[in-house]
Amino acid sequence: MSTSSCSFEDRCVSILCCKFCKQVLSSRGMKAVLLADTEIDLFSTDIPPTNAVDFIGRCYFTEICKCKLKDIACLKCGNIVGYHVIVPCCSCLLSCNNGHFWMFHSQAVYDINRLDATG
Repeated sequence: MSTSSCSFEDRCVSILCCKFCKQVLSSRGMKAVLLADTEIDLFSTDIPPTNAVDFIGRCYFTEICKCKLKDIACLKCGNIVGYHVIVPCCSCLLSCNNGHFWMFHSQAVYDINRLDATG
């Protein structure tokens, strides 16, 4: 595995907000690609969002891998905004990953760059 294709140092860190109610969900979001399906764009964070989301529904598994997931919903409006990887599968753990297990759907959140144009 090449280190250049597995580098996360040059990725922008963003503030993630709910598209439905504009609630700030995370200040440490990054653009991500689903390991199991690289056609799906997501945002992710490594730290559990505090006072912004809560678990909803039951745990489930994907069809592509064996990760155990649980949906998360915005506490302000109640809409599902993503999911938490409760238990990552061996395949995903062995793949190039950044340790982010809180995932946000690009259809449910928008991002604001934390830095201005000057860095």
